[in-house]
Amino acid sequence: MSILTIRLPATKHQRLKDFARARGVSLNKLVEEWATVALAQLDAENHYRLRATRGRPEMGLALLDKLDRTLVRRSARKKATG
Repeated sequence: MSILTIRLPATKHQRLKDFARARGVSLNKLVEEWATVALAQLDAENHYRLRATRGRPEMGLALLDKLDRTLVRRSARKKATG
């Protein structure tokens, strides 16, 4: 485990402590959760950027068009039965 020291204005620090308390976790746990989410988002972004370099744009666009058509059909069915 490592120690991280950050400098925050006192009011911001208090608000973060209150926020953590309201969630029923320590301030340390709150920051750890945020770091986990941020790193997961970074990993996902890097994964998809890598895949994009190997992908074929025309296939991706065709797949999105197919998805759009499917969603339009589902919406039309719901309106007809709803």
